[in-house]
Formats: sequence, C-alpha cells, structure tokens
Amino acid sequence: MKILLIGANGQLGCDLVKALSGHELVTTTHQTLDVVNFQRVRQTVRECQPQAIINTSAFHKVDVCETEILPAFQVNAYGVRNLALAAREVDAGLIHFSTDYVFEGNVPVPRTESDPTNPISAYGISKLAGEKFACYLWPKCLVIRSCGLYGHAGSSGKGGNFVETMLKKAASGGAIEVVDDQRLTPTSTRELARKVAELLLTNSFGLFHITASGDCSWFEFAREIFSIAGIEADLSPTTSEAFKSPARRPAYSVLENARLRDLGMDDLKDWKVALREYLENRPQKG
Repeated sequence: MKILLIGANGQLGCDLVKALSGHELVTTTHQTLDVVNFQRVRQTVRECQPQAIINTSAFHKVDVCETEILPAFQVNAYGVRNLALAAREVDAGLIHFSTDYVFEGNVPVPRTESDPTNPISAYGISKLAGEKFACYLWPKCLVIRSCGLYGHAGSSGKGGNFVETMLKKAASGGAIEVVDDQRLTPTSTRELARKVAELLLTNSFGLFHITASGDCSWFEFAREIFSIAGIEADLSPTTSEAFKSPARRPAYSVLENARLRDLGMDDLKDWKVALREYLENRPQKG
C-alpha cells in the first residue's frame, strides 16, 4: 500500500515509520509540508497519489492553546479539513489522531467512542473540531483517539515527553510534584503504531479509541517510572488546583477501546508493561 505519512519525524511518526516498513511510504515533516496551506497539501497529495494518508500533525501545547487559539485551530481543525478534501479528491483513506481531551472527564468511567464529548480547554475544542471536519467531509476517514503518549523520539514540539521530563527532573535533584487528581492511561507510541498498522489492513473507518490497558494518575505514572528505573526521587503528589495550569484538564480521561474489542483486536499491553519496555530500550543519553 502506498501511504503518505505527515509528521514522520515526530514522536508518533517515527514509530509509524517502523511499523509501516512493509508498505511504500512517502514521508513529510512540518518543514516540508504545512497542513494549513491547502494548495500545498492538494499538490502533495495529487503528486503522491497515495492509497492512505496518515496525519500526525498537531498543535499540542495544551496550555499555549489557551492564548494562541488561532494557530491551534489552524493546525488542529483547518489543517484536517485540508487533508480530508485532498484525500477525497484521490479516493485515499485518511487516518487522523485525536485526544482524550475531547471529554470533560467528570464521570469516573472509561469513555467509549459513542459517549458524548464536552471538551473543557481550547486544545480539546480544536481537536474535536478537527474530528468533525474529517468525518463530515470524507467517509473514508479513520479518527483515532489516544491518551498520554510517549515515545523514544520524544515530541519536538513539547521538548520531550512525560517520561523523559521526569527522568531529567530526578537527575537534576530537588523536589518533584506531580498531580494526583487526574487519571489517564499512559500509551506507548510504539504500541499505538503497531495497532494502527494492523487496523489499516481492516479497511475500517470512523472513530476508534486506542490506548494501553489499565489506568493511573500522573503521580502514579511518575512513581512507576522511578520504580522501574531504580531511581530514588523526591516525589510527592499535588492537586490540579495547586498546580495552576492555564488550561483545564479532564479529571478522568480513561478511554475504552470498544470498537477494537468488537473487532477482536484489543490486545494492547498493560501500561506498566509497555513502560518497562520503553525504559529498557531507551537510548542512553550522552
């Protein structure tokens, strides 16, 4: 299958390159293709003539989105609209990634694909708008929501990922406070990419949740990182109110892989198992 992968040098993109190695892959980065530029998107897609387009581009600095609303919507909504229209022109499937932040998080029950959304941040609103553009413009669209992503490539836009941030803080010494009142499912981009490659062959479209199994708070996530790494860190829990982030986060954003389960494909590893694999295979720095 010929696949156009957008954002190939990002955290998820790098693992998708590996997972899709058996396909004919054409890759772009933000530097070579800006999804906000419709004419450039259309030209690239027409020249490539892919059977599938995978979009990993996103404006995902959650707190920054609260003030830089226009750039957030340009990438997370309008950019998706551009890709959906271009995909429709060449009859290519479109795979686009969304987020658990489309939910309010006020119900402590895992959310399925059929549950109503109600984002509580500019980031969540912009990502939900992207979902809506994709699904109404092109039926051959696969929207994947995931949660708490981390991967070896890091995230260039964020300057790392949560795992690397915790390890860096521990190495620097001093106290580390992490919120303990927000629950999620940390998900390895390697595991997500593996499942995307499998799902691509099923010719499935619509909305899918894809996360690891199990859940934890961000504090519990940090504690497990240090436990596996054998690090004695000065770690303590705090609250969202005390942390005072500009953007509100869902208190409970655990997703249920209901549609994957219906297909007999919900075999993602427990988050602790995937985290151990990440840390054991982590490239040594410097």
